[in-house]
Amino acid sequence: MKAINRRDFIGRTVSTVLAVSVLPAFAEKAGVKFKVGVTDWNLHQEGKVESVALAKSLGFDGVQVSIGKVTEDKLPLSDPALQRIFLSESKRLNFPIESLCLEMLHRNYLKSDPLGQRWVDDCIPIAKAMGVRVVLLPFFGKGALETGGEMDKVGDILKEIAPAAERSGVILGLEDTISARDNVRIMERTKSSAVLTYYDVGNSTKGGFNVVEEIRWLGRKRICEVHLKDNPHYLGEGTIDFKAVIGALADIGFDGWAQLETESPVALDADMRRNLKFVRDQIAARNAG
Repeated sequence: MKAINRRDFIGRTVSTVLAVSVLPAFAEKAGVKFKVGVTDWNLHQEGKVESVALAKSLGFDGVQVSIGKVTEDKLPLSDPALQRIFLSESKRLNFPIESLCLEMLHRNYLKSDPLGQRWVDDCIPIAKAMGVRVVLLPFFGKGALETGGEMDKVGDILKEIAPAAERSGVILGLEDTISARDNVRIMERTKSSAVLTYYDVGNSTKGGFNVVEEIRWLGRKRICEVHLKDNPHYLGEGTIDFKAVIGALADIGFDGWAQLETESPVALDADMRRNLKFVRDQIAARNAG
């Protein structure tokens, strides 16, 4: 064996260190794993079974369905007959209902109204019956979380409810106007894996948060689902860098659903197809790169 002198040894060692340090820069980018759905309310079919066929006809992978507004002291989708109608249509079209939205929290605020807690309780068996994993819990308008005390109260309420969600395999997703770190504050207070962040890039951008940094900080395990929007703009024509957003979701290995919650200022079908094409083009570019 040929002896290696000190200069050669140092040279080879430095080369090896440099090679290892450069490798990540040339590592293959993570591919996009998430699917793209749409909200039934942005299809102007809130709580209606027609949303399923419309979402499929527009080319989406799935649809997010509203549980409905209470008219007779119960959540509309708690009706087994209505559940069967939705499930039958989903099966007929081979098209998934991927998540639900508890929009009654726009009226009965979880932070201050006991009815809010009741509706969260009641949405869990609905999600289980529908075979749906995620229920969006909205906190907006007068129901927005504005103080640490309000966040703690919501965390304590969800701590009581979370065990039932865990037993049913249901995730309660927090969609709001607060930071990623404040969402995690609530999550940690519940001490439950059934409470996660429902991340909305439009809301967070308007709130002044860096959405790419927040997505990366939250990571895959703390995000249950995502809303993509930049209203009133078409995607790619506003302030949000969706190439970076999609890249961040890919990098953290997010494999859930990204739902388009986009407005349609001109014509619903054309505008939805336009926004969906933009997202699909970004995904294709990421996967090709």
